[in-house]
Amino acid sequence: MKKGISIFTILLILIPFLSACWNQKELTDLAFVMALGIDKGKDKRFKLSFQLVNPGNVSSGQNGGGGGQGLPVAVYRSTGDSLTQATRNVTKMVSRRIYFAHTNLVVISEEIAKEEMDYILDALDRDPEFRITSELVVARDCTAEDLVSTLTPLDKLPVNKITKQIKSTETMLGENMSRNIDDFLSGLVSKGKQPFVNGYGFKGNKQKARSAKFLQNSITDASLSSEGLAIFNGTKLRGWVDGDEARGIIWLQDKLKSTYIYVNWKKKKNAIVVAPIRSKTKVSVQYIKERPVINIKIDSEGWISEANTPIDLNNPEIISEIDKLVEIEISKEILTSVKATQKLKCDILGFGEKVHVSNPKLWKKLEKNWDNEFAELQVNAKVDFYVRREGIRTLPFWSDMEK
Repeated sequence: MKKGISIFTILLILIPFLSACWNQKELTDLAFVMALGIDKGKDKRFKLSFQLVNPGNVSSGQNGGGGGQGLPVAVYRSTGDSLTQATRNVTKMVSRRIYFAHTNLVVISEEIAKEEMDYILDALDRDPEFRITSELVVARDCTAEDLVSTLTPLDKLPVNKITKQIKSTETMLGENMSRNIDDFLSGLVSKGKQPFVNGYGFKGNKQKARSAKFLQNSITDASLSSEGLAIFNGTKLRGWVDGDEARGIIWLQDKLKSTYIYVNWKKKKNAIVVAPIRSKTKVSVQYIKERPVINIKIDSEGWISEANTPIDLNNPEIISEIDKLVEIEISKEILTSVKATQKLKCDILGFGEKVHVSNPKLWKKLEKNWDNEFAELQVNAKVDFYVRREGIRTLPFWSDMEK
């Protein structure tokens, strides 16, 4: 009986401690930061741009009525000698507590990327409230504030324009791939691999893109667009890679999901368009006279999305010839991408990582001078491609016109 009374007494004592959350945060007391822009001001201090969401205005657009009629986001700016100081200074203008748990995007300016990355990475990585899975991009030929403060007609929240578009281009075009803060840090500390992130630019009228009238136009006067890949050596931005060269890098990361390849046919340029739908990339290293040689093997398959020339796609020999032409084009693209990174002396492809894992003893000799070793590295590419489908027409209308 006494034992039962003791347990009951202990439970009564514990109930007050279990009845509430010790660190609860009321939603009405928080300012949700959806995107963070980091620039360098004229006074050489950090200049931050905070894209804060207006929950009532966002919900009104999604539910088809109710709520406010204002803009979905508000952008506040603040400066400081460090990210911590700049973040705390913004509280002079914002009535709510700045909350980073929902930040999906961090934009850094080219100036920061070239000189000051060392001073922002620790703050982003150390804060337990900040997610290192946030997308990281470099603002190309514009400021980080330009990207953070631009409104987007199609996406209610501007931050979704960038994060969703990167994933969309990764899936359909292959010139970008999602890169977050953690990916950058992994490349930074890796032995034999340098980091890279996506570039993003701004086109059009900056002032119009920040007003409510901009959202009411069917033809946009300004837009945000992906602009190549930013290549780093350590924490320093070394250069940019665009177009097919960027696509080759994504291919070498074994992240390419789909894209398009042009093929010439009977002296007609770009007569056939082939769309790869599955691809597998393997990178291996062999040693010739104690020198590493990189071998790239790509297995891919796809379908013919356009045939703008008279051609019989029922003929297996013609399909086989198209396969070979596609293999040549992919090989050229891969090697061109490798040369572009070798020119920058930035091993974002992880070739040094392969050497480190397969031959640690040799890596110790090459590690200190790997940038130069990488620039002179011999790289071979072997591609096997197969056309699996020809679409709903095996004979294009060009063939009927020729009869």
